[in-house]
Amino acid sequence: MKRGFLTVLLSVLAGGLTAYGVVKVNGSQYSAPAVRSEGGSVEYRTVNLAESDYPDFTYAAESAVEAVVYVEVTVKQRQQYQSIDPFFRFFFGDEYNQPQSREQKGSGSGVILRPDGYIVTNNHVVENATKISVTLNNNEQYEATVVGTDPATDVAIIKVDATGLPTIPMGDSDQLRLGEWVLAIGSPLSYNLRSTITAGIVSAKGRSMPNTTGEFKIESFIQTDAAVNPGNSGGALVNKKGELVGINTAIISQTGSYSGYSFAVPVNIVKKVVADLMDYGAVKRALLGITMQPVDKKIAEDLKLSSLNGVYIYEVLKGSAADEAGLRKGDVITAIDGQKITDGASVQAKVNNYHPGDKAVVTYIRDGKEKTVDVTFHAAAMQTGEVDIDGSVAFYGARIKAADAEILQALGLRSGVQIVSVGQGKMAQAGATSGSIILYVNDEPVSKPEDVIAKAKKAQRGIYIEGVDENGKSFYFGFGK
Repeated sequence: MKRGFLTVLLSVLAGGLTAYGVVKVNGSQYSAPAVRSEGGSVEYRTVNLAESDYPDFTYAAESAVEAVVYVEVTVKQRQQYQSIDPFFRFFFGDEYNQPQSREQKGSGSGVILRPDGYIVTNNHVVENATKISVTLNNNEQYEATVVGTDPATDVAIIKVDATGLPTIPMGDSDQLRLGEWVLAIGSPLSYNLRSTITAGIVSAKGRSMPNTTGEFKIESFIQTDAAVNPGNSGGALVNKKGELVGINTAIISQTGSYSGYSFAVPVNIVKKVVADLMDYGAVKRALLGITMQPVDKKIAEDLKLSSLNGVYIYEVLKGSAADEAGLRKGDVITAIDGQKITDGASVQAKVNNYHPGDKAVVTYIRDGKEKTVDVTFHAAAMQTGEVDIDGSVAFYGARIKAADAEILQALGLRSGVQIVSVGQGKMAQAGATSGSIILYVNDEPVSKPEDVIAKAKKAQRGIYIEGVDENGKSFYFGFGK
C-alpha cells in the first residue's frame, strides 16, 4: 500500500436527519455513510495511513522465536486408596493400601536469558517436577535442573548444559503503553503447535487476579489480547523491537482455552527475581509493612483529596519500615521514588524492585498536604534465624530482638526477647502481638533471639511460649513445628 492520508469529509444536512461522507484516498473518492449531527456544519477528519503505522512483526518474531523453548516436565503424584475390600486385605494385607505413585506429564514454555543455558519459565510449570526436558526451536533436546523458584511472582529459573544459545534482550516493561502491539511466543501443545506466535495489544497494566489459595502473591500483570493457551506458560511477550517485556503466565477462561484475556509477569519484575535466584538461590524481597486499600470516593471526600489515585494506609505494622519512617494509618501514598501509585498492585510492583536495606522516597498526603519521607526497607518472608537489616531475627514469620533495658525496667523484668513485628506466619496464627516480651520457650528462660531459636530447634513436637504483653499482662500460646 502506498503512503498517503485518508481524508474524511463529513457533510451534514441541517437538522441532522441525513449524513454522508466523502472518503478521499490518493485522489480517489468513495461515498460512505457518516455520523449524524444536529448542526449544519462541515467537519473534516484526516487519518494518517502511512505504511509505517502498520506494525511489522517480522524482525521481532524471527529473532525472538529462536530463544523460546518447549519445556516438558514429569511429576510423580501419590494416590492413597481410602478403603480396602476385606477380601483383598485378607489375601494382600495392608500393603495394598500403601500410597501408589504414578507419573504425569506436563508442559510449558521458557525463554533463554543467557547463552550458557539459563532459562526463565513459570514456577507452576516446573513445580514438583522430578524430570525436566527442554527442546529448542531447532529440535535440540537437553535435560534441565531447577536453579530457583519464586511462587510469589510465579517465576522460576532452570539451567541446561549448553553454550552459545540464542537469547532475547530484555526491554523495559514500565515503558509499555496501552494499545501498544506485542507478540506472545510459546508452545500450546494442547493443539500440537510448537513455537507459535500470536499478536495483540497491551489491554491493561498493573492487573491483579483473585487469589483463592491464600498464598502471598505479587501481581502486577500486563494484560493483552494476544492468544495464549495452556502450554504457553513461561513463554515470551515481546515488543516490536524484539525485546522481552513479559513472561506469559495465565489466562482467564471458562473453558480452559483462550477467550480474549492473557496475562504476563512484567519483565522489570522478572529481572529482579532472576538476579536474586541466580545470585542467592532465593528472592531477597523488601517489605514496606502496611496494609492498604484503594482510595474510593468516600475516602477522597473525607480526606479532601483531588483524585482517587494512590492507596490509603489502613494499618502500619509495628516495627516495620513504614513505621520507622513515620507513616501512619490514614496517610495516602501517591508515589514511590517519583513513580505514580494508582493502586495496591502498583505498590507491590514498585516495592518488589528493591532489596532489604534499599532506600526510597515515599510521597504521601496527610491532612491535605503532600509530604515526602525516606523509607529503608526491611526484609520480607525471611527464614527462621535470618537477620534483618535492623538486627532483628526472623522467627516463624515474626521478627524478634533482645528487649531494650528501658522496656525491661518499665515492666520490672531482668531480661527477655521482644516481638518487633508479628508478620504472617505461625507466630501470628498462634496469637502473638507486636511489642510483647517472650520470657520462656518450652519452660526454659530466654534473653536473646539466639536463645529462642535454639530452644525451638530442640523441641520434638510443639513450641510453647510464655511472656508478658506491653502492659505487663501474662500470655502463653503454642504451635506445632
